[in-house]
Amino acid sequence: MEMCFLRALLFVALSAWTLADDGQVTFVSELSSKPAQKLSKYGWYGNVRLQRFHIPKETAIARWLFSVTKGNNFNCGKHNVTIHIQHGAPPVINPTGKVFPNATLWSPPLSLILPVTSQSSMTFNLSNPAPGDWFVGAHLPEHDGRIEQKGFPSCSYLFQPQLSIRRAVDTPIMQQGTFLQQTAAPDTPARLKLYVPEFASSLSVSVSDCSSGEAAGDGNCSLVLRLGSTSLQQRPVTVNCSGIGCSATLSNPPWDTWLRVVVESGLDNRTVTFSIVSNYTVGCKPKSVGLKVNDDINTLRSKSNLTNSTSADNDTVVTDAVAPSNDSASPLTPLLASACVWSIPVLYEELDVLSMRFTPANGPNVSVTDTHPTLLTYPLHTQATGGTLNLQLTLNTTNITMANSSSVVACLSPWAPVLDLNHSQPCRTALFGGYGVRVNVSDPKAVVRLPFPQSTTWYLTLQLTCNSSDCGNASLVSVVPEVFLSACVEDCGKYGECRLLRSYSYLYAACVCKTGWSGWGCTDGSSAQSYGRQLTATLLLTLSNLAFLPATVVAVKRCFITEASVYLFTMFFSTFYHACDQPGVAVMCIMDYDALQYCDFLGSICSIWVTILCMARIKDIFKYTLFMLGALLIAMSMQLDRKGLWNLLGPVICAILLMVTTWVYRGVRRRHCYPPSWRRWVLFLIPGAVCALVGVCLYIFAETEDNYYYTHSLWHILVASCVVFLLPPKEKNREVLGWSRGWSWTWSWRPQVCGYTLCQNDKDELYTVT
Repeated sequence: MEMCFLRALLFVALSAWTLADDGQVTFVSELSSKPAQKLSKYGWYGNVRLQRFHIPKETAIARWLFSVTKGNNFNCGKHNVTIHIQHGAPPVINPTGKVFPNATLWSPPLSLILPVTSQSSMTFNLSNPAPGDWFVGAHLPEHDGRIEQKGFPSCSYLFQPQLSIRRAVDTPIMQQGTFLQQTAAPDTPARLKLYVPEFASSLSVSVSDCSSGEAAGDGNCSLVLRLGSTSLQQRPVTVNCSGIGCSATLSNPPWDTWLRVVVESGLDNRTVTFSIVSNYTVGCKPKSVGLKVNDDINTLRSKSNLTNSTSADNDTVVTDAVAPSNDSASPLTPLLASACVWSIPVLYEELDVLSMRFTPANGPNVSVTDTHPTLLTYPLHTQATGGTLNLQLTLNTTNITMANSSSVVACLSPWAPVLDLNHSQPCRTALFGGYGVRVNVSDPKAVVRLPFPQSTTWYLTLQLTCNSSDCGNASLVSVVPEVFLSACVEDCGKYGECRLLRSYSYLYAACVCKTGWSGWGCTDGSSAQSYGRQLTATLLLTLSNLAFLPATVVAVKRCFITEASVYLFTMFFSTFYHACDQPGVAVMCIMDYDALQYCDFLGSICSIWVTILCMARIKDIFKYTLFMLGALLIAMSMQLDRKGLWNLLGPVICAILLMVTTWVYRGVRRRHCYPPSWRRWVLFLIPGAVCALVGVCLYIFAETEDNYYYTHSLWHILVASCVVFLLPPKEKNREVLGWSRGWSWTWSWRPQVCGYTLCQNDKDELYTVT
């Protein structure tokens, strides 16, 4: 479970704690914790350990405690842990300073640096935090490229975040036009909240009748009025009050939400009494929109398809309500006296995980005028914040001629729309920033991509603007706003792969790049590999497996047919596995990648297994039984954990112990070192052992992402070479195909036998050099 470290959310009610003596607000505290996770060095977003916390409404103070513990001291230098905090969506980060894709907009999150000793911790306090989901991501510095083999001891850091909050449970509610008497002290500010309805165009909060008791006549109360919450990227609107009153006005306040109001006193040791009132204006309520009773989704879909097929030849005009019962598109209907926007209903379809499409109900074309803005609404739930929100705005000038000075201005904003678009008006609401684009005849297409958008309702406002006061004949134009949610930016392009990640029940997506490309969408080619280097890497990793051919020939010549077949199996699948494993364009896969990898790993370990058992020189019946038993056990362990350390160490240790045991037994029995020939030791065993040792050291300690293609190729050559050196000489009682001499055939094709059993020389042969 998401709160598995503390089985349930701890809720501790503070005993009758109030502000001053008036009992206005009661606070309670809540604690939550996440389990410790092992940190990774940053190479792509999948290396970030992401945690999600929920902060309830009316939270006064949030405090995070970040703890990092060093797992062990093996090869551990001094590292700093980077912690990112973001409200509403996972943090979009760029610790390596790479280039983002074109038209991709993002805001950097709050980043903290925590130096790590054996055990380090850091606290972060935030007053009046925005309610909703908060995301915390942590990672180590940039990856150095070294490939760490699974199972070997390495440096590890464990990261655990904890959150404690202090929340008000009975915050006073401000009603429209109703005065409230409140008090504020230096350490106990007045906390209130008010509801902002949908289509509100302005909001004002006024403070009056300020008095500070003994200093009532000085005319200066020194109050600070704050509207809104803190979300790190956005701060509350702050007004410093002087005299006996002040007011704050918000244009385009957030719609359909509760707004926090905090009044603080700047006078030391004095309690300030004041009156506060709020007023809002709903000046943009449009004509009623919605589906007619006799309309259904299929009707809307058929109309949308009809519009799609005819949009290239006919200018489609969309109304502020669903199209009427006839099949023709209707012009924009006149607005109500109190209205200031045309609102277009939008259908949204969930296509897949992190895949959603928004379509205007009457078809893709939307009419835009110069008199009032056109408004489209796009709600995004929490599970959609792990993708990328895409806006593609296209101007349709098929039957309309626009002047060069005319353009369609669009503003995509969260929480509330921008209701007044012109050349000087920024794309920004009272508390939140938006993203503005512009299309015209010379530039008819604009694109905006927002990775990890906030979980809220997004609004797209469209309006025609002209340099002159009158737009002339082009006072009504048509645009095609395509808004959709995708997992990654342009599916990571041709140099990356979009991968779905999970943090408990939360899903999000990120790009993993290949062949040296980097960046959020794998569009930064500053360190990209050339085609020549990709081809060189593929050829080295595949052709280096031909080093197993000499080992196969030697095995056949010495009558080790089973061993030779294992070497051929390893050479074949290792060659085609590395041909399929390449990240670039020089790739060839003859079968499923997973099957190739499994066969390569299985063949590699079986080659080592049969080689060492062959060196033990045990009887054939025992040797082939161990061959088969070992192959079955190795196949099972490969299925359980393909890259586990003991998949290699287990067979090697068992085979070496068996070999050493047989060698010691023969040495004690003959009272002589086994193998007895010094030439065998100097010319074969010692060089073979050195090749194996050097290859293992390269494989474990020297491989990096940059030198992988030649260090791993050298590993192939060294392993194959050590097989040539370590294979024992041919037994003298075996022919080329492995038949016993008792099975020699005469011209009459009758085998010579001794009695009822075949003749066989059971004499143990020593290692000899022929």
